[in-house]
Amino acid sequence: MNIRAATNEDSDNIQIVYLSAFPESESEIVSRLAIDLLSETTSPKTISLVATVEDGIIGHVAFSPVTIDNNENFRGYILAPLGVKPDYQKCGIGSQLVEHGMQQLSARGVNVVFVYGDPKYYSRFGFSADAAQQYITPYRIQYSFGWQAVVINEIDIEKRPLAIACVTSLCEPELW
Repeated sequence: MNIRAATNEDSDNIQIVYLSAFPESESEIVSRLAIDLLSETTSPKTISLVATVEDGIIGHVAFSPVTIDNNENFRGYILAPLGVKPDYQKCGIGSQLVEHGMQQLSARGVNVVFVYGDPKYYSRFGFSADAAQQYITPYRIQYSFGWQAVVINEIDIEKRPLAIACVTSLCEPELW
């Protein structure tokens, strides 16, 4: 397996990953998010990675930048979405994609990475609900225990609720 940066030419294959990996009720919106993030211009740049075998894409992850209230020094990202084709799930491919992206973010001096997902899965990377507690999501979330963060480079910030703002592609309430 190989992990590389995704390109716009990968769009159709990335879409197939999400359409096959997620339940029908979620697959369309999640695949659209992945494609939209791939083509959205962000500053700093969104990281979009694919896992390949024999020139076929079997997994994808995206990390897009977030900002917080009145703090230009804060460097944050959100991990979303992450998907692996069903035939390749439970083989460590999702973990390798996440770890590869987290290494890139750490090297870029990113302070905090957020995720809204299954705590049992994401805790293996150091994500916790406690670390995300002071950060307010852009939209109301149904499962507060799923809102998690991991600090990868410390930053001194006020200990008060801080609202995060996401890139345009993540500004859809149904994603939350």
